[in-house]
Amino acid sequence: MNPIAFNLFGIDVRWYGILISIGMIIGIILTYYTCRIKQLSYDRMMDIILIALPAAIVGARFYYVLFNLSYYSANPSEILNIRQGGLAIHGGVIFALIAAFLYTRKKKLNLSGYADAAAPSLILAQAIGRWGNFFNQEAHGGQVSFDFISHFPKFIQKGMYIEGAYYHPTFLYESLWNIVVFVVLLQLIRRTKKKGVVFFTYIGLYSLGRFVIEGLRTDSLMLGPIRVAQLVSLSGIVAWILYLYFIYYRKK
Repeated sequence: MNPIAFNLFGIDVRWYGILISIGMIIGIILTYYTCRIKQLSYDRMMDIILIALPAAIVGARFYYVLFNLSYYSANPSEILNIRQGGLAIHGGVIFALIAAFLYTRKKKLNLSGYADAAAPSLILAQAIGRWGNFFNQEAHGGQVSFDFISHFPKFIQKGMYIEGAYYHPTFLYESLWNIVVFVVLLQLIRRTKKKGVVFFTYIGLYSLGRFVIEGLRTDSLMLGPIRVAQLVSLSGIVAWILYLYFIYYRKK
């Protein structure tokens, strides 16, 4: 599997960056539709995106480096090298939320409404971006037999054949799960009037799938014996349940 799509003026352009960029562009276009449903200003949404997107990239890299500090302390020149992977979605979402919160507070906008409108775009961009991991042959699970991998299309089999062995295509599991969540959020954004429900459902459903899939991966960021992504995902599931409880039951 060749991770390089083409060479431009002597610079290798990798599929990883292309697919992440495509996910971002499609997500931004989609917010035009979701802002109309939620009756929000698309111009304001673009302002939020222009502030939150760079923060998300910085946060995703910072989060990854933080939990691989021993390697990057010895190789500081690699900290800014994101062309071969190393962006953690949890760090990206956290930093993007902080940036969006600060901006909407300054402009006296309702963050929860814009977060709801952005949620379907976020999960769809993640679904597309996971295919960048496929071309980098990363974010896969443990070894599997040929009988197992033979149930997948030939190009998946080829991509998951790494150094003489086949591996779980966990990138694919997460991409498919994210598409399911995307469909759910599109239905929910048209049906609910309660602010924050769509965004917290994004957090909860994504976290549910990530918790399960992360258990199959071999490259998890670790905090001692604990998989960081599973810990954060568990927190996301709890936050989702508590939010729904307070919105739908506590007020009654």
